[in-house]
Amino acid sequence: MPSRLSALDASFLYLEETTTPMHVGGIAVFERPAEGFDYDRLVELIEQRIALVPRYRQKVRHVPGNLARPVWVDDPEFDIAYHVRRSALPRPGSEDQLTELVGRLMSRPLDHARPLWEMYLVEGLAPAASVGGGDGQGAGRVAIVTKTHQAMVDGISAIDIGQVILDVSAEPRETPDELWMPRPEPSDGQLIMEAIGEAVTRPTEIVDNVRVAAGDALATVGKVAGAAGKVLTMARTAGRRAPGLPLNAEISTQRRFAFARTDLEDYRRVRAAYGCDVNDVVLAVIAGALRTWLMSRGEPVGGSSTVRALVPLSVRGEGDVPSSATGSSLGNRVASFLVDLPVGEPSPLVRLHQVTHQMREHTDTGDAVGADTLVRIGGFAPPTLHGVGARAASGMSRHFFNLVVTNVPGPQFPLYAAGARMLEMFPVVPLAKGQAVSIGLTSYDGGVYYGLNGDRDAMGDIDVFAGMVNESLDELLETLRQ
Repeated sequence: MPSRLSALDASFLYLEETTTPMHVGGIAVFERPAEGFDYDRLVELIEQRIALVPRYRQKVRHVPGNLARPVWVDDPEFDIAYHVRRSALPRPGSEDQLTELVGRLMSRPLDHARPLWEMYLVEGLAPAASVGGGDGQGAGRVAIVTKTHQAMVDGISAIDIGQVILDVSAEPRETPDELWMPRPEPSDGQLIMEAIGEAVTRPTEIVDNVRVAAGDALATVGKVAGAAGKVLTMARTAGRRAPGLPLNAEISTQRRFAFARTDLEDYRRVRAAYGCDVNDVVLAVIAGALRTWLMSRGEPVGGSSTVRALVPLSVRGEGDVPSSATGSSLGNRVASFLVDLPVGEPSPLVRLHQVTHQMREHTDTGDAVGADTLVRIGGFAPPTLHGVGARAASGMSRHFFNLVVTNVPGPQFPLYAAGARMLEMFPVVPLAKGQAVSIGLTSYDGGVYYGLNGDRDAMGDIDVFAGMVNESLDELLETLRQ
């Protein structure tokens, strides 16, 4: 019997619209090794490792009449060349050209008739100075851009294909050869009979399936997962709606992307000086960047102005390290908060203290959504934890928050793909309806990398916003010298 999508995963298929494609993405930048790293080598690596993620050779098959949720079936026409694609930047291969390409790639929905993922090898990226421990010189750099539908992120066992190609050394680990033979695809009649059989044992199943297909995803999430209700309760206890800001707008089908690089050691220095968490420093930096950005737009920013962020955070201790390149121990404890970022406060140190107070208050009063709850909201693995924020956002009214911020700690040692050292990794968090920008960040090998995904019309200055992240961190660092 084919594996059936959970009610929540099915809801993300039904909720997808042209303006809100439901895929999470990432950009990994690699130093090209002396022996080269090209498309054929990447395809060979994927073919060797894809058995570790069998879902990536399966597609969604709908049940006639929506009598039951869709099922995963092997794709008999699976074509690795369709999913792993090649692109190249024109000279000079600048990062502005890379971010423009990423914005266009992320604007396109995935094809629901095929396995719900894509990967792009982007060549022609110019060499750069040292980032995250790699020298970035020599033969130049390449980027790998991934897109994975959130329906595929179905539990704690979910692993992104962009993760299984990574190794902890330049020498790739051995993986056993496997002859893959797709299982026969069930007929419509078989799917209907199986749906009827399930309905006999669970009479309410058909009603639930029709509700999900009709777009009543929130009710289904609340019933099946038992988790979204807790998130909504948390939002209601916030006491008021999120402030109206240019961060909330009717969004288009097109995206812009920008990124910022910072040094993890800088966050640790601030944390040590002021007795807070690295996550508190991150949020204070974002608050400062938002303040400057709003003022640059001529928006009124008073002393009490705030921006409300939905913040799912890994609360893994710094002493915990991943046991392998898959990072299986990362993100194994998660909390989610609604945080009012104090953009009206001019002092970077006071902003940090206010954020720290809020985070501690959330923890002390039990407002945090714990790990088990978030797993039921949406499964996660290291690269796909960023999708947790998008999932939570999709189940909540846009009036409760202004943007999503996801923070995923990564390994503090270098990783490799077919001998190519990964220099940096930037997440792409999808936009929820009515949200003009989302912010994801990942720490890796001494760096903290921000990915800003924005609506193309509403966030024409997203690159300016990205630059303000570095300025805000510099403001906090300056307080250490006073």
